[in-house]
Amino acid sequence: QLQLVESGGGLVQPGGSLRLSCAASGFTLALYAIGWFRQAPGKEREGVSCINNSGGSTNYADSVKGRFTISRDNAKNTVYLQMNSLKPEDTAVYYCAALHYCSDYVLYWGQGTQVTVSS
Repeated sequence: QLQLVESGGGLVQPGGSLRLSCAASGFTLALYAIGWFRQAPGKEREGVSCINNSGGSTNYADSVKGRFTISRDNAKNTVYLQMNSLKPEDTAVYYCAALHYCSDYVLYWGQGTQVTVSS
């Protein structure tokens, strides 16, 4: 069974940090680009960051540049999203997804993990 499972979400104060993980089971993560998306209440899902299959190319939404870092460990079949200097507007459900390329459509979605930034 093909699965992407996110973890690492939670409640954090403004200015704090979280690291999200996206673990794959049932398929080899190294064959795919992995994107992180988020959806806040009442808003559309938006792309946050993406990393190609080798890890040699990354991109970020303007709203998170300089604060978030995407990385991958293909040996562990896992992709990470390090989130620093978190703001209340970062509050959302965060999803990881597998794509052939970062500019391509999503093949598989994870179930999401909640991130809440609040004092």
